[in-house]
Amino acid sequence: MNEVTMVTNRDPLHGITLERMLTELVTHFGWIDLGQRIPIRCFNSDPSIASSLKFLRKTPWAREKVEGLYLYMLREKARQGKPAASSGDEPSQ
Repeated sequence: MNEVTMVTNRDPLHGITLERMLTELVTHFGWIDLGQRIPIRCFNSDPSIASSLKFLRKTPWAREKVEGLYLYMLREKARQGKPAASSGDEPSQ
């Protein structure tokens, strides 16, 4: 008898797209601070979400830095008691 067990995913990045991560980082830090924290050209020279996504999808080391900064931002928001940016699917009160 096979029994399917549900495993909760403990990966905080599970289900979060690179675009959402980048958008939240830009909203939180701004392009200038983001470019100082992760010094890559797509954040410092005429930055845009589209050009940054194109670069990050082709460059694993840069994506890892973005993911790390995103996790740091989430931890800092949790410590300060601020909710993470909403995806818009929660009703506002």
